[in-house]
Amino acid sequence: MHYSASKLLTALLETKPRPTREAPRNMRGLYGLVDHQGDLRYIGSTSSADQNLYERIHSRHRTGSEGKSHYFSQMYNTGRMWRDRRDPATKTDGNIAKKLRNAFIADHCSAVWLPLPDSIDIPMLESEVLAIAPKNAIAWNRRGMPVYDEPIELVNATLQRLGWREHEFSALKRQRERFLAQFPISTDILTQQISVKMKNITNSFPQGPFRFFALDVETANNNRGSICQIGVACVRPDNSIETWMTYVDPQTDMWMWSGLHGISAKTVQGAPTFAEVLPILNTVLRDHVVYQHSGFDRSAIVAACTQNCYSVPMWQWRNSIDVARSAWPDLKGNGGYGLANLKPFLGLEFNHHDAAEDARAAAEVVLQAEHALSISSLCCPSHYESSTPTQRNEITFSPQKKTT
Repeated sequence: MHYSASKLLTALLETKPRPTREAPRNMRGLYGLVDHQGDLRYIGSTSSADQNLYERIHSRHRTGSEGKSHYFSQMYNTGRMWRDRRDPATKTDGNIAKKLRNAFIADHCSAVWLPLPDSIDIPMLESEVLAIAPKNAIAWNRRGMPVYDEPIELVNATLQRLGWREHEFSALKRQRERFLAQFPISTDILTQQISVKMKNITNSFPQGPFRFFALDVETANNNRGSICQIGVACVRPDNSIETWMTYVDPQTDMWMWSGLHGISAKTVQGAPTFAEVLPILNTVLRDHVVYQHSGFDRSAIVAACTQNCYSVPMWQWRNSIDVARSAWPDLKGNGGYGLANLKPFLGLEFNHHDAAEDARAAAEVVLQAEHALSISSLCCPSHYESSTPTQRNEITFSPQKKTT
């Protein structure tokens, strides 16, 4: 079979990027590395016969030493993720920075790959593809592009997922200071950005694994993008639920619904903006099922993304109302499937129009529907089936709601 370099290049450019951890472990071929902005930046191959795509992409490029032909590691050797591997005096701090870098790349970068048979000359095909590739798609090849500035918001999101504490943060601060000493940039601006974004990230998002999530939002006014509170209910394999909540500064002077949910401009003073919260949510929720109760919450996320010029995250949205309809058809025309009606019917305990409470209620609706329908899961594969009551464990994302 003849393999055309132009067709292989087209396939690399058009293939949807996937997480690096999904690269095949038993195949060789061509691959491309995709940066945190979604752009293809490097084209390479498993030129050695004893390497597979997973080893080359997820292991070597992601976790290999910077300064060598490990391009993810090289291009993100910056800011709090920076280390000098040749300096024994900073080895302990540097190892923490490298661990953050490895996690950041897994969270926010991706790859494409084209498996090829071992019988063909893969290095030759690679050279032919590189000869015709657009410059932007091979900007990392032969280090034809400078190292990135630290993507502060995304690094913060990874730190939130990792749940690190003061010891690690202190090490990262020292590494950033060492980086700035060697590569001076706009130090005051960078310090200010990190300070502003990190002050609101004091509590970790609950650690998985989780079967599914439920999400609820509250808004300041009729503009669905004016999100002022986000709550996420995280359902574990044992059906216990942990909730996470953050207030959000919608940056508006129009507060029409304060009388409904009790949130005002004073409540969200010092809270993160939607642009600062979205990377945290996307890191946790992507590739997972996310329930909403009605279609409002997804439309609010879409509206907020559009207003902030962000791509809409591709979460696996599902509607807990549809689940309730399947489980309790007799409620149709008898109060309906809103949370207010399901509350007495199912014996739910929650404060309506609080995002964390409503998210937990939606998750409990799904769990009770699963039991009513006698299935193990409506949302994702699971071998767990239980009728035990759900457990509550709530985590709040600072700042706390202020008393007025």
